[in-house]
Parts: sequence; structure tokens; C-alpha cells
Amino acid sequence: MHLILYDDKKMNPAKLLILLILLFTPLLSREIRVRPDGEVSTLNAALQLADDGDRIVIDGGVYREAVVVEKSVEIIGLNHPLFDGEGQRQIFIIRAAGVSIRGLTFRNCGISFIEDRSAILIDGAQDCTVENNRFLDNFFAVYLAKSAGARIINNVIRGQAASETSSGNGVHAWYCKDITITGNTISGHRDGIYFEFVQNGLVEKNHSEGNLRYGLHFMFSDRCRYLDNTFRQNGAGVAVMYTKNVEMHHNRFEENWGSAAFGLLLKDITDSEIRSNLFLGNSIGIYAENSNRLEISGNDFLENGWAVKIMSNSMDNHFSGNNFIANSFDVATNSRHNFSRFEKNFWSGYRGYDLDRDGYGDVPFHPVRLFSMMVAQNPPALVMMRSLLVDLLDLAESVFPLLTPETLVDEKPLMRRRP
Repeated sequence: MHLILYDDKKMNPAKLLILLILLFTPLLSREIRVRPDGEVSTLNAALQLADDGDRIVIDGGVYREAVVVEKSVEIIGLNHPLFDGEGQRQIFIIRAAGVSIRGLTFRNCGISFIEDRSAILIDGAQDCTVENNRFLDNFFAVYLAKSAGARIINNVIRGQAASETSSGNGVHAWYCKDITITGNTISGHRDGIYFEFVQNGLVEKNHSEGNLRYGLHFMFSDRCRYLDNTFRQNGAGVAVMYTKNVEMHHNRFEENWGSAAFGLLLKDITDSEIRSNLFLGNSIGIYAENSNRLEISGNDFLENGWAVKIMSNSMDNHFSGNNFIANSFDVATNSRHNFSRFEKNFWSGYRGYDLDRDGYGDVPFHPVRLFSMMVAQNPPALVMMRSLLVDLLDLAESVFPLLTPETLVDEKPLMRRRP
């Protein structure tokens, strides 16, 4: 454009005008101010005035309006203006690409048994950002549907769910791809984070605690990564179902305790990695059913009821370099046949020796106790756990294994806990 302009002997006014428009278009975006007592007193009024690329700044106050965003704007709150759904309506619906929402508070969008009502619905939009907001007592907080490139970052999401049927999820994603959920604190919902038919999602550095059902629940969501999250005291822990190519690294699964609670439930998943996680104080650390070709390594299983329950229909899984410490039962299964491999793990219950001092026990370790198989068939027998009779049964089975899986064995148990 510069060459065309300055090669002319006389400056062409039309070309000059085009050049000026191109140069100064970024500077033409406006800032629209919303104040409860101002000239523009509602967000809907500001959106009517706005063009793509404008910024809307909202002063603190209470706003009672249903908002549909169909322009690519940035919406910023000062002093956390409150958008109150009054228990009656969806609050925000976003249908434009590139929308950013920061610094707002959303409250009480209201329970609905007819629609998935939420504080923010991102509906078929791309590259939207929801950051540094507060969500209080909503049915669903953030709902993503058929969207791509969304970023849900550093929000506080608190519900007061009384029952699973009358509560929604903190962050709910359906038919989405390339989304990022990071740095959020989520509590008091049905599921903290829920994925269904999501591709290439990243869930990172979230804290999901005290939700009625799962801290994280995802199904049919391939090629997703879950890193550095904490899932604590959720009703049933975390569930991963009908999925492949999942990475779960450096997460904490803590105190998910109850008759049907798990640190991590794996059902019908394949070709995935579970590495360097902490499983602390759960009823069951990992429960695996019909899950195959999993690499489970470098994890710490501490003070769980059952560290690992792996069903016989789970095959070709590899457990290595894990620490099993002070669990009531290290490993349990429902069959005398084993199709997974355990090697080079540390077991606090191992009583072997290392004469050649290579760091591995010279005697193989059988982690399945006879008593755990008795409890699986007759749960009330658990009351006998600390009895002398149970100790004698386990000792006899360790010397002459007849009922426990003969092939479920760690041939080279670590002598010292892995750092």
C-alpha cells in the first residue's frame, strides 16, 4: 500500500483514505461505560450501541437482565457487578466468536427441569474467554455447547446443590473441541467438571471439592489431558468412561470416601496414561473395569481402603514405579486370572530381602490378600480385618497360594519407596 501511494506523482486522495482506515482501524474501537444510574444503565443497551471489537466496562451494582451477546466484544466488570437471574432465567448466552467476559458475578440463574439453564451459555461460538468471574448458587455455572477454543480461567464457582436431580454442573462441555479449563475453584455442584464428546481438552490446576457426585466426570472424550488438579471429598470421586488417549498426570485424588466412592473410576477406556498422581485416603484409589493398555506409573497410593481394584476384563495394563503405602488392601480383583503386569513397585507390606543389593527384593510379592477376596464375596466380613484369624489366613496364603491370582505378582518389588 505504501509503495502504491508514494509511487504516484500526485497523492491519490482515495488511496490515502484507504491507508488511513487500515492504519487506524484498531484505534477506532470504543469503550462503552455501563452504570446503574448512567446514560447507559444496562448491558443490553450497551450491546445495542456496540460494534465488533468494542469494550464494555460495567460499574459495580446489581443488574437484573437476560443478555444475548451476538457481537465480538470484551465485557469487563469493575468491583464485580452482580448479574442476578432471580431464580427465573438464563443470564448470559454467547453466540459470537471472540467474546471475553471478565470480573463479573453471576448469581441464581435458577433450577429448571426443562432446560439446562446456566449463568453463561457459550452456544456454538469460537475462541471465547470466561476469566476471573464469580458464580454463586447457579444451576449450571458455565455451559459450553458445540464450541471450540473456549478458555475458562481462574473463576470461583460455588453452588448449594441439595440433590443430584436438582443441581447442574460447575463447568459442562458438550460436543466441544480445543477447550481449556484452568485455575478454577469449583464446589457444591452435581459434577465439578463434566465433559461429553469433547476432543483435545485441557483441564489443568483446578480445585474441585465437595461436589455431590464427581469432581470430574467425562465420557466419550478422546485426546484430553488432566494435569495438576485436586479432586477432594467429592461424593463418588472422579469418573473416566468410554474414552481413549487420555493423559492424567500430577493430580491429587483425596478423601473421596463412601460405599460407592473412588479416587478414580476407569470404565471402558484404552491407551491412556495415569502418571505421578497422589491417591490419598479414598475408599478405592483406582477402580478399573474393561480398561485396557493403560500405563499406570509413578503414582503414590497412601492410606486408601483399596489402592487398586482391577477387574479381570481389564487387560494389558502396566503398573510400575508406584508406591503402595499403608493401604488396607493394595490390590484386589474378581478372578484368579490376571492379564495385567505389575513390576518394580514399592509395597509397604513387603517383607522380603535384597541379598544382592540391587534395590529389588529377591522374593516376589503377591499383593492380593486372601482376606480381600473374602470381603469381595462377603462384605460384612470386613469387621474381622484386624483379627488374628485373618493374619493367619494371609500368612498361609502367602506361603502356599491356592486362591489368590498366581500370576498377579511383582517379581521385582522395590526395597525403598520411590521419591
